[in-house]
Amino acid sequence: MHGAVLEESKSDLRRALLIRRKTHLPAECQAWSRLIQFQALQLPQYLSAGAVALYSPIDNEVDTAAISLDALERKKRVFYPKIREDNEPVFLEIFSPHELCPGQFGFQPADKTPVAQTAFNNSLVFVPGVAFDRHGHRIGRGGGWYDRLLQSLAHDGFFVGLAFEFQLVEGLTADPWDQRVHCIITEKRVIDCGLSAR
Repeated sequence: MHGAVLEESKSDLRRALLIRRKTHLPAECQAWSRLIQFQALQLPQYLSAGAVALYSPIDNEVDTAAISLDALERKKRVFYPKIREDNEPVFLEIFSPHELCPGQFGFQPADKTPVAQTAFNNSLVFVPGVAFDRHGHRIGRGGGWYDRLLQSLAHDGFFVGLAFEFQLVEGLTADPWDQRVHCIITEKRVIDCGLSAR
């Protein structure tokens, strides 16, 4: 029963923050997104990464387009998530933003063969979230599929949560399968979440 209560409170918080995020004008979110992406491009872990995994923003999430373009220009390998027909998430590589097409969760790569795990050595993964706390816990979009993706990269990647300042909360209760991020970038600061970096 305790787990059900926690899940309900997590759902309530997700719902409240999604409503709050939608109250902000897209232009305001884009301005904050530019500040966040500028900081992301300065991260030592980003500069040294050979591969970058991104997400396509939905419903006023932090944009990632500038990071994608920069990574492609720097000849880094660039990946986006896709939900397969069996409901399993995979990361697929793109070589141009034009390869992204509308999908279930925003824009996603066209169908390709999933990339081997070795492609993610020395990788940086930008992670969306509805809420984050300063210890790197997050509430995602729901369904747990992004946590499954992150779990597969837990030993290979450096995870960076992208969020607006109002999405930071005092503390989140984590489920056993939840994957923490190493740091969080908002429009105001970079937060070290205290996980050991690679």
